Amino acid sequence: MLEKYEQTLEQWIASNLENGDDDAVFASGYLQGHVAVVLSQLEDDGDESYNALEAKMQPCIELAKEELEESDFVLVEQAWSELSKLLQA
Repeated sequence: MLEKYEQTLEQWIASNLENGDDDAVFASGYLQGHVAVVLSQLEDDGDESYNALEAKMQPCIELAKEELEESDFVLVEQAWSELSKLLQA
């Protein structure tokens, strides 16, 4: 399952780099680091379920809310919503 998540993430980022505007590139780049860390944690935990991924990403999204300007946080939140739908598929 982790391979599927990684492939989905890579494809999503590549699509944003190729077709997205500066906001999409920023948001996908911001999320890329967080998702990579979470995927590593899932591997260590032995739980590769989407629910575990979602649970570990929530603190990352909360951190984004604290460290980013409101407009940037909205971009990241929207990007996570888009990516999470792809990861669930």
